[in-house]
Amino acid sequence: MSKESVNKLGTDRIGKLLVHLAVPAITAQLVNMLYNIVDRIYIGHIPNIGAAALTGVGITFPIIMIIAAFSSLIGMGGAPRAAIRMGQGKNDEAEQILGNCFVALIGISVVLTIFFLFFGEKLLVLFGAGNETLPYALKFLNTYVCGTIFVQTALGLNTFISTQGFAKISMLTVVIGAVISIILDPIFIFGFGMGVQGAAAANVIAQSVSAIWTLNFLFGKKSKLRIRKKYMKLQKSVIIPVLLLGVSPFIMTSTESLLNITFNASLKTYGGDMAVGAMTIMSSLMQVLMLPIIGLTQGAQPIISYNYGAKNNDRVKKTFKLLMISSLSISFVFWLLMSLFPKLFVSLFSNDPKLVATTVWSMRIYMAAAFVMGAQLACQQTFIAIGQAKTSLFLALLRKIILLIPLIYLLPHFFSNKDFAVFLAEPISDILAVSATVTLFANQFKKILAKNSSMKKVHVG
Repeated sequence: MSKESVNKLGTDRIGKLLVHLAVPAITAQLVNMLYNIVDRIYIGHIPNIGAAALTGVGITFPIIMIIAAFSSLIGMGGAPRAAIRMGQGKNDEAEQILGNCFVALIGISVVLTIFFLFFGEKLLVLFGAGNETLPYALKFLNTYVCGTIFVQTALGLNTFISTQGFAKISMLTVVIGAVISIILDPIFIFGFGMGVQGAAAANVIAQSVSAIWTLNFLFGKKSKLRIRKKYMKLQKSVIIPVLLLGVSPFIMTSTESLLNITFNASLKTYGGDMAVGAMTIMSSLMQVLMLPIIGLTQGAQPIISYNYGAKNNDRVKKTFKLLMISSLSISFVFWLLMSLFPKLFVSLFSNDPKLVATTVWSMRIYMAAAFVMGAQLACQQTFIAIGQAKTSLFLALLRKIILLIPLIYLLPHFFSNKDFAVFLAEPISDILAVSATVTLFANQFKKILAKNSSMKKVHVG
C-alpha cells in the first residue's frame, strides 16, 4: 500500500473511515463467536461422552484466555504506539516496535508452551476438573498449547495490520482461521475418531494458517510496516513502553475467566444450578453487546492513534465523539431490547420454564446499567489509542478487580436475597466505573491533547 493510501487515516472523512475499519472488525468478531458456538456443538455431540467432554473443554477456558491475553499484552501495547509513530512520520521507529513485538511474541510462546505442558494438569484440577472431566480437558489442552506460537503470532501481529488501515486483511486473518476450524472439526472429531483432541488439532491447524497469512502480509511489500531482521533485537527502550500500554488489555482479557469463576462460585452457593445457568445465558447475551462496540473501538484506534501522532487533534476529537455516540447508541438499544423482551432472548438458549423464569428475573437486575457500557469502552480504548498506559491500566483494574469482584462477595452480607445481591454487583460496579471513567476522561483528554499540540510538530508528507 502506498504512503498516500495509509495517510487516508489523516485525510478521509471520519465517518467513512470508521465504517470502513469497524465493519470488518465487527464481522471478524461475529465469525469468531460463531466458530466458538459451532465448536461446542460438535464436542457436545460426541457419542456417549459429549457432556463430559464439553465440560472438560470448558474448564480449559481460563488457560485459553490467558494465552490470548498475552497476545493482547504485546499486540495491543505495540500497535497503537506504532500508529502514533506513523502519524509522526517515523516509520523506522514504527517498524522497530513491530520487530520487537514479533520477537517478544515468539519468546512468550515458548515460555507459555513449556509452562502449560508441565503444569497444565494441576491448573485444570484447580479450575474444577474432576475424575470424569480431567482426561478430556487434559487431552484438549496438551494439543492446543502446542499451537501457542501460532495463536500468539496470529492474534498479536494482526493488530499491526488493522492499525495501518488494512481492515479487510485483518478480518480475513480471523475469518480464514474460523472457517478452517469449522470445516476440520467434524472431520477430526468424528471422521478420524479423535474426539476433543481432534477439536484442538483443528484449532492448531487453523491458527497456523492464520499465522502464515499474517506473516506473509507483514513480510510482504503491500504492508506499510514490515518485519525486518535489523529490528528483531529486543531493546528495553522499545519493549518496556509496549508492555506498559499492553497491561491494560492484558488485564481486561485475562480477568474474564476470573470473573466467570467468581460469579459462578457465588451463585452456585446462594442460588444453585439455576442461578449459574441464568448467569451463563446472560453472559452470552452480554457478549453480543460487546462485539459491535469492541469492533467500533478497533476501527477507531488506528484513526485516533495516527492523528494523535500527526497532531491532528481536531480529527482525534471528532473520531472520539463519533465513537462515543455510536457506542452509547448500541448499548442503549441493547438495554432497551433486553428490558422490553427478556423472555424472547432467553428462550433462544433454553425452553426450560424454570430456567427461563429465573433468567428473566435476574436479567432485569444484572443488565440494569448496560446502557452506559458504551461510554466505558469508548473512553477506556481511547486512552489506549493515545498511549496513556497508566490511566488505561487503572481503568482496566477499576471495574472488575477493584469494584465488581469485591462486590460479588460483599453484597450478599447486606441482603436477605443472596443471589439478588450477587446479580446486583454488576450494575453497581458499572455505574461507579463509568462515572469514574467519564470524569477522568473529561479532566484529562483536553490536557493530553493540549500537551500534544505544544510539542514540536513533525511533517508528514
